Amino acid sequence: MGASLIILAAGQGTRMQSDMPKVLHRVAHAPLLAHAMQAGAALEPERVVVVAGHGAEAVEAAVAEIDDSAQVVFQEDRLGTGHAVLQARAALEGATGDAIVLYGDTPFIRPETLAAMLDARAAHGVVVLGFEPADPARYGRLVMNGESLEEIVEYKDASAEQRAIGLCNSGVICADAAELFTLLDEVTDDNAAGEYYLTDIVAIARARGLSCGVVRCAEEETMGVNSRADLAAAEAAFQARKRAEALENGVTLTAPETVHFAWDTWIGRDASVEPYVVFGPGVTVETGAEIRAFSHLEGCHVSSGAQVGPYARLRPGAELGNNAKVGNFCEVKNAEIGEGAKVNHLSYIGDATVGEATNIGAGTITCNYDGVFKHHTEIGARAFIGSNTMLVAPVRVGDEAMTGSGSVITSDVEAGALALGRAKQVVKPGLARKMFEKLKAAKAAKVKDKS
Repeated sequence: MGASLIILAAGQGTRMQSDMPKVLHRVAHAPLLAHAMQAGAALEPERVVVVAGHGAEAVEAAVAEIDDSAQVVFQEDRLGTGHAVLQARAALEGATGDAIVLYGDTPFIRPETLAAMLDARAAHGVVVLGFEPADPARYGRLVMNGESLEEIVEYKDASAEQRAIGLCNSGVICADAAELFTLLDEVTDDNAAGEYYLTDIVAIARARGLSCGVVRCAEEETMGVNSRADLAAAEAAFQARKRAEALENGVTLTAPETVHFAWDTWIGRDASVEPYVVFGPGVTVETGAEIRAFSHLEGCHVSSGAQVGPYARLRPGAELGNNAKVGNFCEVKNAEIGEGAKVNHLSYIGDATVGEATNIGAGTITCNYDGVFKHHTEIGARAFIGSNTMLVAPVRVGDEAMTGSGSVITSDVEAGALALGRAKQVVKPGLARKMFEKLKAAKAAKVKDKS
């Protein structure tokens, strides 16, 4: 029996000072909600239910992109966490096993922590995730009796003695899916905030004779995002963790603090990344590849031994073969660069296929866009594209063919052929000197008229 997930994502997040729902603000190029859903996905849940409220349509659209099997339900009135969870009741009708309640603005809880909560359910009717922060501040407190959880007390309702407790409530709770809702049926809003607290189910469970327990995690896992400052802190925390993970996995980072990863960046061992490299979503870098300084990669695949940069940009759909090179001030988009091929200087290769061991000269452009449609350029293996060649797509250059520097290629070039597409040079002796003299005289006359 797999667990089900209930992810609370209804809050507006007024401290964010934003029209966007809080859970859609991004860390490492992904919505906060995506991070929470990814952690839960590792459990292979039976069902996933997201409770939306503010900006529900935008949240629903984001959920569909992250996991199209997840169901979104709506909380019309924001009456507390207990009320929010109740909105998932119909969606979980008939679900077997346990339900875990997560929060869309708490992105860093590890799958291992959630698995530990499921394991702890063997001994307890309700399991709560707790942590011991450096500053307990206004967190709810977990009142323990040995290893048994007696109750959860919200800060505003806690006595001075209870506020002295260091073990705090993360809000994450695990219980049998069906029993969770029967417990919530007994929750009231008789508290200082006039809200239905999810945490009240602990006292209700104990009154029914159920044992309640706590699984502890590190404080950084429970980091919530409620403001732009929190968002920046979450980004910094993610990047620090991702950099440490890359180093641990055998990636060379010469200046780790300057490299920025996306949530799904994958880099193989013995790859190296120089300073000031930015990874957008969807990047895979294979073993032994080299990403040089000031490059930006997104939605691309870099094979073993390939070199990128410095100052290169790989856009979505870029595929670099083994030992391929994309150099300074080059941009590659939706294009395959074959094994050992080189695009070394000041070039744009878009919507194209470049064969193995082909050399693309400096300043080459695949002219792929006619203002309405994108068109494909195909360049064969071991071809030589001269500097400043314009390849007007759709066009094909065959294996071992060559284009002359400065050519505009508008029709196919057969294998082994040389194509020249430029005007014949004409030299007019002395004409440059005469033109400059004429222009300088005109300028001097214009200055005199103004005076």
